[in-house]
Amino acid sequence: MARDSSKSLHVAVLKGGWSAEREVSLVSGLECGKALREEGYRVTEIDVDRSVATQLAALKPDVAFNALHGQWGEDGCVQGILETLEIPYTHSGVLASALAMDKERAKDIFRCTGLPVEISMVVPRTDAAARHPMDPPYVIKPIDQGSSVGVHIVREGAEAPPPELADSNDDYGEQVMVEKFVPGRELTVAVMGDRPLAVTEITSARGFYDYEAKYAPGGSQHIIPADLPQSVTDDCLDMALAAHRALGCRGISRTDYRYDDTESSPGRLVILELNTQPGMTPTSLVPEQAAHVGMTFGAMVRWMVEDASCSR
Repeated sequence: MARDSSKSLHVAVLKGGWSAEREVSLVSGLECGKALREEGYRVTEIDVDRSVATQLAALKPDVAFNALHGQWGEDGCVQGILETLEIPYTHSGVLASALAMDKERAKDIFRCTGLPVEISMVVPRTDAAARHPMDPPYVIKPIDQGSSVGVHIVREGAEAPPPELADSNDDYGEQVMVEKFVPGRELTVAVMGDRPLAVTEITSARGFYDYEAKYAPGGSQHIIPADLPQSVTDDCLDMALAAHRALGCRGISRTDYRYDDTESSPGRLVILELNTQPGMTPTSLVPEQAAHVGMTFGAMVRWMVEDASCSR
């Protein structure tokens, strides 16, 4: 979509929302709004609630910058509103967003594409709470949450599933995904358009890249570029682009891996999931990868606005 070189476009930054990731989205939106103003755009930040369609129809922005995370913001719902209002928007469209948010359906597509994923199943939450759905070690996670909300690792030798599964339905929904645990290292690759940026290894003293490790200052360490055999680096980059294309993603996405080199080298790569709305906080991975390849935060968000469109 052609853009006015004066950059006098009116950009609505959508942030907040009512998902479990609201607080993270507020920070992402604040950072992106600030950077867009510095790039010369006229910016209105909207703390999204269920009247967002009415707000956008009255505001009539030139572009919607989607800084929402989690349900309603990255699962195709707000994308459908923007399509209906014919407001160009950033990130992926309705179908790609919905597919990526449903972890098991995304894995089905990755399997069909020949991308490596681990054995998993979807089971009723109550069944997963009552008995081990598979032999430990395994991971239980909500089908449609991000930021590691509600994720639990069930270690080898565990006598029972996590008690949290029986206590509350808030973070899980009626169904959960149970996935065989993959030992090794945590890797991630951002894709920007048709360009995979870099491979980052994520380590945490918590032993797991959970919500606190992702967003608390000092909660994790990001090693960029990851210290890997060149063949593994190349595979990570290639697979991230292949996953991005397989789901029909647009704009920026981020693919997360486990790299199991515990028994042999070069080891085994497994795709965990693809995130269509990666975080844009001060501790987020995508801005770090953009900086690694020479792109400032301002240049990155400007590219996202210039890339915005409908029918994505």
